[in-house]
Amino acid sequence: MQKISNHLYLFHDTCNVYVLCSGPEAVLVDFGSGDVLDHLADIGLERVTDVLMTHHHRDQGQGLSRAVEAGIRIWVPHAEQDLFHSVEAHWQAREVYNNYNVRQDRFSLLESIPVTGTLGDYEVRQFGDHVMTVLPTPGHTTGSISLLVEVDGQRVLFSGDLIAGPGKVISLAATQWTYNGAEGVAASVASLLDLQDRQLDLLLPSHGDPITDPKAAISLLVERFWELLQRRRQNPRLFQMRERPYQPVLPAGEGPGTPHLLMHRASMANSYVLLSESGKALFIDFGYDFVTGIAAGSDRGARRPWLYTLPALKAQFDVQKIDVVLPTHYHDDHVAGCNLLHRVEGTQVWAAESFADILENPDRYDLPCLWYDPIPVDRRLPLGQPIAWEEYTLTLHPLPGHTRYAVAVEFEVDGLRVLATGDQYQGDEGLIWNYVYQNRYTVGDYAAGAALYQRICPDLILSGHWQPLQVTPEYLQRIAADAEALDHLHRELLPEAPNLGAEGFIARITPYQVTAEAGQTIPFEVEIHNPFPGPEEAVLRVVAPQGWEIEQGIQTLKIDGIHQLTLNVTPPPGLTVRRARLAVDLTIAGQRFGQQAEALVTVLPRGAQ
Repeated sequence: MQKISNHLYLFHDTCNVYVLCSGPEAVLVDFGSGDVLDHLADIGLERVTDVLMTHHHRDQGQGLSRAVEAGIRIWVPHAEQDLFHSVEAHWQAREVYNNYNVRQDRFSLLESIPVTGTLGDYEVRQFGDHVMTVLPTPGHTTGSISLLVEVDGQRVLFSGDLIAGPGKVISLAATQWTYNGAEGVAASVASLLDLQDRQLDLLLPSHGDPITDPKAAISLLVERFWELLQRRRQNPRLFQMRERPYQPVLPAGEGPGTPHLLMHRASMANSYVLLSESGKALFIDFGYDFVTGIAAGSDRGARRPWLYTLPALKAQFDVQKIDVVLPTHYHDDHVAGCNLLHRVEGTQVWAAESFADILENPDRYDLPCLWYDPIPVDRRLPLGQPIAWEEYTLTLHPLPGHTRYAVAVEFEVDGLRVLATGDQYQGDEGLIWNYVYQNRYTVGDYAAGAALYQRICPDLILSGHWQPLQVTPEYLQRIAADAEALDHLHRELLPEAPNLGAEGFIARITPYQVTAEAGQTIPFEVEIHNPFPGPEEAVLRVVAPQGWEIEQGIQTLKIDGIHQLTLNVTPPPGLTVRRARLAVDLTIAGQRFGQQAEALVTVLPRGAQ
């Protein structure tokens, strides 16, 4: 054991394991092989209570099974939790052949380990005598964290593998989040600059010696990283975006401008900020703040929201409170940061009644781009009714097209009528359709949207990924004509009968994903769409794994339009399985449509939930 200060020690292992002492007990930062447990008595310790992991790599925690056996609580970064407690599923799903995903998520644990809980970004927790602040520091991995604590009169940061020494990192390969990318390098720069502002006395890396001059060490590493990015011609506006991430949607030179309506320049999907005279802010959409690049894969460990730009927003625009966040639709790039805003800033989540349940219960839905965690909604907003926020009036209108579950947000600000429309169209000209069939697109959606645009006649349209659009009468006429052409093409291309709709399926099972205990009866709702113009006889057969009990597994029904029914399924006692499949097999009007919908069931041992 190497003594750093009276209550802080370093154990050299597959990584640096730091030992924070509280009397005869200790908390460990990272765990390595677990050999540290054999040396506690060397410094007068009796037991370890908790292990705090900075990231998921195997050198940090390959011995965590020893911690489990010893009854030690294990805490892991929230964004990387699946790479600890569900790494078996990760290994089974991870592509190997024709693999262009070079993220180092294969440097993960070989077996899953149970975790006590997650370390949420910006969270403050007490472990023993020590109060820890969790800081998001993506770079070495997307989900890496650093831990800030005051120990023996010093501000100490456990930095994981973000830095290994003055101007040094332990791995450049780890910063390559995509094939030939440098996303992790840019993220490292952003993380390091954030730490530079925190007046640290001591940096403790996972590899390398303790760093007693953090400012100089960070500055040298940022300098070298920045040269690498410049020579690679990547992220050229990194420092500009960090210094001024928000700007008025219309600068003052374009008429009076929009001093009360800002655009976030550095997010993945556009976020917009409505400013009140009272110093409050309302976000329209808030997904991935300050993106330096999107990592390969779409698992939880590849997606990292944070609140990096909020200090600049508050300082530069005199914002006193992030009061409300209002998403235009449920997709992750528009809502990923909502839970952080709620927990850290006390921000209320307001959502349209048409998709609030998707935010709160994502596992019920078979839809693309769902966020991994439920997002509690503080206020469900009705459609078509004016809603007051501060001095503004907002109205939410249904806007199907990109997804059935989207709204356009209408309001007036700085003398302009504005419509925030999410991802309805692509391109800066706002003309390229952005429909996705699995988002529940229906023929007629764009015609309905074009009619809404013409009725509201906004001065300005705010889109989800492109530049704000100043609206002209010619634009409104063009999108109406284009919508008519889109509908005409779909009607020409798809059969009239049976009409399977644009999605191509006539049944749906809810919930789509469910976790239950063995022997527990699970209710499902089945929605059937009659593909014929008049009432017809339908025969429904439930398909389930052998040995599962099904109530009314075969039903004969008379259906007209949309028909809904409930069925109950019970997995057998003693079963444990991940994502067992159910389906409904349909015959309507004598025509066999087959297994039209599925649901996924994870079965746990009794008492495990």
